[in-house]
Amino acid sequence: MAEGGGNLESFTVTLLNIQHLRGHKGDSVQVTVKIEFGDKILGESGQIDCSSETTSEINYSAQMMVASGDSLALDDLVSRPIICTVVEVLPKEKKQKEEKTAILGQCAVDIIPVLNALIFKGESQGKQRMQIIPSAGSPLDSFHSDHPKPELEVQLTLGDSIIKELTAEETNIVSITMESLFSPPESWNMSSGLNYVAATPLPITGEKDNIVVFTGGQVKPGYDKEIPNKQLKWAIPGTAQGAAVYIGDRKIASDPVEDQSGDLKAPDEQEFRRIVEHEKLHVTWNLERRCFLDSSSVQSFKERIAKSRYLPVEVFRTILPAAGKPKAKDDDAINFHGIAFIDVSPLLYPGVKRIRGAFKVTAFGEHELFKKTERHFGIAEEAVIIANGIMMRNTSPISKLSMKKDDLKSLAKLEKKQASSMKPVNEVGSEIESVQQVNVEGMHYVEAKSYLMIEIELHRPLIRKKDAAELVIRVSELVPPRSLFPKKTNSAQKAVCDFHNQVGIIANLLLDEFRHQVNNSHCSYQTNSPEEQRQKLLFDLNVSGKFLAFKEQLKFSVVKIVREKYLNTSNFQDNNQLQAFLSELYVYLIDEMHVGLGKILAIEDQKPVPCPLTDSVQLKHFAREAEVNGNFDLAAKFYQERIARDRNDPDHWLDYGTFCIYVNDLTKAEECFRECLSIDQCHLHGLLMNGIICSMLGRNESAETFFQAATTYWCQSILSWTIFGLFYLGIGNDIGAEMALAEANRLNIAAAIVDMLPSVTLTTETPALIEDGNINDEVLTNQSIRGLKADESKLDFGSQKSERSKKLGKGEAGEKNEGIEDGKGKMKDLLARATITEEPSVALPVHDPPVIPSQTIYMQAIEFLLDVRATSFTERALAQQLTTAHGGQSTKYHISLARLKIQKNCLDEAEAHVKNAMQADHQCPDAWALMGHVKYLTGDIQEAKSCYERTLAFVADASEMHSIYLRLASIYLQEGQFQSARDTFLMACRCSPSCVSWLGVGIACYRLCDLTDAEDALTEANILDNMDPEVWAYLCLICLQTGRQLEAEQSYKYALKLNLQDMELLAEINQLQQDLGFGNPQY
Repeated sequence: MAEGGGNLESFTVTLLNIQHLRGHKGDSVQVTVKIEFGDKILGESGQIDCSSETTSEINYSAQMMVASGDSLALDDLVSRPIICTVVEVLPKEKKQKEEKTAILGQCAVDIIPVLNALIFKGESQGKQRMQIIPSAGSPLDSFHSDHPKPELEVQLTLGDSIIKELTAEETNIVSITMESLFSPPESWNMSSGLNYVAATPLPITGEKDNIVVFTGGQVKPGYDKEIPNKQLKWAIPGTAQGAAVYIGDRKIASDPVEDQSGDLKAPDEQEFRRIVEHEKLHVTWNLERRCFLDSSSVQSFKERIAKSRYLPVEVFRTILPAAGKPKAKDDDAINFHGIAFIDVSPLLYPGVKRIRGAFKVTAFGEHELFKKTERHFGIAEEAVIIANGIMMRNTSPISKLSMKKDDLKSLAKLEKKQASSMKPVNEVGSEIESVQQVNVEGMHYVEAKSYLMIEIELHRPLIRKKDAAELVIRVSELVPPRSLFPKKTNSAQKAVCDFHNQVGIIANLLLDEFRHQVNNSHCSYQTNSPEEQRQKLLFDLNVSGKFLAFKEQLKFSVVKIVREKYLNTSNFQDNNQLQAFLSELYVYLIDEMHVGLGKILAIEDQKPVPCPLTDSVQLKHFAREAEVNGNFDLAAKFYQERIARDRNDPDHWLDYGTFCIYVNDLTKAEECFRECLSIDQCHLHGLLMNGIICSMLGRNESAETFFQAATTYWCQSILSWTIFGLFYLGIGNDIGAEMALAEANRLNIAAAIVDMLPSVTLTTETPALIEDGNINDEVLTNQSIRGLKADESKLDFGSQKSERSKKLGKGEAGEKNEGIEDGKGKMKDLLARATITEEPSVALPVHDPPVIPSQTIYMQAIEFLLDVRATSFTERALAQQLTTAHGGQSTKYHISLARLKIQKNCLDEAEAHVKNAMQADHQCPDAWALMGHVKYLTGDIQEAKSCYERTLAFVADASEMHSIYLRLASIYLQEGQFQSARDTFLMACRCSPSCVSWLGVGIACYRLCDLTDAEDALTEANILDNMDPEVWAYLCLICLQTGRQLEAEQSYKYALKLNLQDMELLAEINQLQQDLGFGNPQY
């Protein structure tokens, strides 16, 4: 291992002690321990006296040199175990010249756990206490189960440069686990003498591919006939024998199908997998091969994934070479040559270290290989040579130093042949297309629907994912947080407050001066009038100079008001401007002087400011109503009023920003969303909208930061993962999009399973799964239900589901325990599918149909995106909805697309999509409501009226009824159907009252000459919004009709002040004023 380049560093294996041994002759035994690595013996300890009850010290060290810069040497170090063989030295018998030995057992030392411990502790050595695995016929097997197992303590010491190379950020360790080939060709059976091999190329050196070979596959019966052994074995076991070939406690993972990568994940394919795994033969390897990748190899691996996405794994069968016999011609024959293409693109997603799944095996063909991986040749011929070497000598498949001359010559010939036949890409592609050989044996894989279970795991992700702390820093750079409390008085307020204080001080001084003069001239002041007393006081102040002193004392506070309140710090260029400013300032100072005097001289407390009559929810409703009516100025006023009432509510800023997107004011929208995050940096919709607005403005890096923060803080949010995937689709990052959307789908399925649990029908069936499912009854009845309610609160599936969960956990569970006992089979089956238990010992058969969520992830995102007017993201979501298995052009899809077209003002296209929705569901109220909106916006009032009336005729309401009521009632008003208009407006008031709805009721009642109801309705409208000029105009008409002159004039004045635009209504008021002779103050 010291042949490569780089500095030579020592790798030391120290045997510390051994305990609990027994020999062939009794409890006392003499042993030696041999240390091997691959095909090399590193050393052998001296003889040690041991017993079954004591611990014996060894303290023997063996050393080998490793080139720290040699990637092949480091790969050998991580891919193979250190074998420690315990050998018993038997006592000599009579006439025996040499001592006899017997192998008691072995232990395989894995360097990776030690390496992880060294990284965590920051040390250069680590200890492991290994159980000695008895060999065949060893007396160690005779220990009672309660007796301690024999153990050997080993210490590994690595050189600093080796640790640095293995733990560097630029390097990596990839573990490939070859599990099983399921549903093999029908002609395969459990006959011996055959070797089943799988191989894949990996850029271990970075310069060219090296072949990773998995050999020794065995044909096994289905799980129903033989319980599978899921413990993993070393792909290169060296001299390990028996159970020593297993890697510690490493076992095959039991992932749910929904969480797996690869193929065969559809419901019918899952049933196929269950049948073939439990009933048919399969080829099992259960081998793990670890490969060290240096910095160049990691870069090459990432570039290859980004370019072709697929890692080819070739599968074939050969004849097992016979030991001690010359190689026959047929020994290297390749039969049943197949290939599986492993989609390793998820490894390029930030933070992903592992993929596992079922991958289809097809017939090997160079055309398909070149098409998917751009590789010119397969690796089967090289893999056969390496596999034979592993089976015959248990040597490394990479190090050519340990191969025989015949194997080296064969490999050299293959490399030379491939190099000589290499052609440019276009020539090779055209040649392969012109000449294609049919792989008849390989087609058996396709006919049998064979698939390969494989797992690839990295020591660290290829693309590092930003952690939560880093995301906080990144978001803080974009949106600096601010503390909400305490509130500090700004400089303008402080200037006014100082002015009030100075006014109070001077007022006290004037009172003291007045009292002093009264005391000195008591008689004259009693006979003088108040005016004479005032003139006397002013005369004394001017003569004494105190008046100028008071002015100077007040001057500084006035200057501060001019600077801080009016922001005037420079001279005026025009005298007229100066005079106007002085007049305005004088009026303001007089008013503030009265306020200051009132604070000192006030006798009674001021009345508290009354609370507003409308709350935040009502203001938002009024703003949305103004948007529907096209009154964007009024909508902006309501949104701004919400912010003015509570600037520390992030939802207020979010809603105003959404409105700014609707009116195409993206700059102001971004400011609102940033303000939302400055109040709450974990606000889900705030993070998403900041990402969306950055994407709309072309700042993709900032957008990605916000989306990553959303998926980090809200990792259980289906919406955040879906929008993140749509963003990646928009910028062409297909790998990132696949991973994000896959996570969203997984969460959606989990939500559907949780949603099913409260509604499980408790039956009298008790399936046999209860006994073997490893699901505890108490956990099911108590912890599982509590866990489900906790999960629902995290996933935010709605209040109705929470209520049902509470009923299940309290009401139903408390009423009849027998019912829950009867239904445990169904509940446990669903809990197992929801992956509540992590690793069941045996895969449970699931016969129920797979859970299909009621709504796809795209439709859930579309609802949110339509509400926030993110048109580009909505278009991507609608496009993806067409590609889903349970999506397509449904009624809801056409309705959503029509809403999008209405937002983009493409009314003709919107009408076409609404018609498609009606064809799919003619009784859909949302479709008829949208058709009414389209007709209303295009000016076809009669058709709009018909559609709205039909919508109201349905038993089920449309999703948004308020705008339907308002528009239909306004049509009735235009047509003079005042009674129908009154009833329709009242329905709007009953559903969601607003100023517009009560104004409509008031107008209709006024036209029906019902002045009492009209005044009540208009008063309610005025309470909700006292800035509507039309409300004041109709109140003026009612006051005129009822002879209330003062109120009529007041209402008329406010209608004019608020700029009444309805000229016909204004003319009607003026005509009535002339007829009655009052109501207009100008007369």
